Amino acid sequence: MEVIKPGSTIGILGGGQLGRMISLAGRNMGYRFITLDPTPDSPCGQVADFQITAPFSELKAAKELADSSDVITYEFENVDSNVASILETTSFVPQGSTLLKITQNRIREKTTLHSCDVPVTPFMVIETENDITTAIDCLGLPYVMKTATGGYDGKGQWVIRNQDQISIAIEAWNKAGVDMIIEQFIPFSKELSVIVARNAHGQMKTFPVAENVHTNNILHQSIVPARITDEQRKTAERVALRIAESFQVVGLIAIEMFLTNEGEIIVNELAPRPHNSGHYSMDACITSQFEQHIRAICGLPLGDTTLLSPIIMVNILGQHLSKVLDKMDQLPPTAKLHLYGKKESSKNRKMGHINFLGPTFEQLNQQINELQIWT
Repeated sequence: MEVIKPGSTIGILGGGQLGRMISLAGRNMGYRFITLDPTPDSPCGQVADFQITAPFSELKAAKELADSSDVITYEFENVDSNVASILETTSFVPQGSTLLKITQNRIREKTTLHSCDVPVTPFMVIETENDITTAIDCLGLPYVMKTATGGYDGKGQWVIRNQDQISIAIEAWNKAGVDMIIEQFIPFSKELSVIVARNAHGQMKTFPVAENVHTNNILHQSIVPARITDEQRKTAERVALRIAESFQVVGLIAIEMFLTNEGEIIVNELAPRPHNSGHYSMDACITSQFEQHIRAICGLPLGDTTLLSPIIMVNILGQHLSKVLDKMDQLPPTAKLHLYGKKESSKNRKMGHINFLGPTFEQLNQQINELQIWT
């Protein structure tokens, strides 16, 4: 693969916060950026050299992006995979469209992971209304019903805990109008994630395992290092590396996992891009996930991912933003604030995050609690 050197232009499909942070990291390395997003003055557009404001599905806009870019990447997986596929034929899209297509659909994702002997949550595809009832015999209760496409932060998901809720599941399935999947509910002790970088030369590096805490199905905190055993950490990293190698990833892939009560590692979901649970790397690792992504897609050697300090990353949602701004003078001197430049703040919308760095988890947790922002 030819190295895409600094001074070149990186095109980004998507103008959200991940694109913004990719651009900020890449500017330090000397790259230029152009983004395609339907929202004017998007978070990425604010820091890029230029924004094309158009729907992701508009081929004319995609061609304009391609004509202006030396390499194209995507910053979230709900961009149009058909557009990415077409761009592959005329432009350099090192991530490709195949992995994007797989991860856009939970059925394809689970089936592909299972075929690679990766431990996944037992599942079945809903083909008829009767499957929602018979899933009890196959998977037991409780189970989780999910839309195959489009869901994130808990959207498009229903936890069915007893027979009385079957009617709710059937009603949701009839209204959804999309393919759906049922997964066995896994009792777990922790939710983990591992981000792997892989370049076109096959070099791979993992970031430290993150322990993730969710509130109302939205990521609240990422704690690093994760409070797990060394053997559990090694297992999580091995599984993540196997996935990155099996899928021939170029760029980043985030693997979300469950650590079961029995100590097993089970893969839940994939994201073929930088990930919310990797934001801690911006301040706590020698190389951030965003710089690493640029290195990978541009054919550069991957950077060192050594953790420099224990850290807790805390998301700032719409309902937290005013408190954060009011209490900026109370933030510890080792806390790093990152805001995304979104114009409209609404409940549960991710507006930014704070990285709290310090010597111990206990000290960091105390700092967070004393601020009383997330209570």
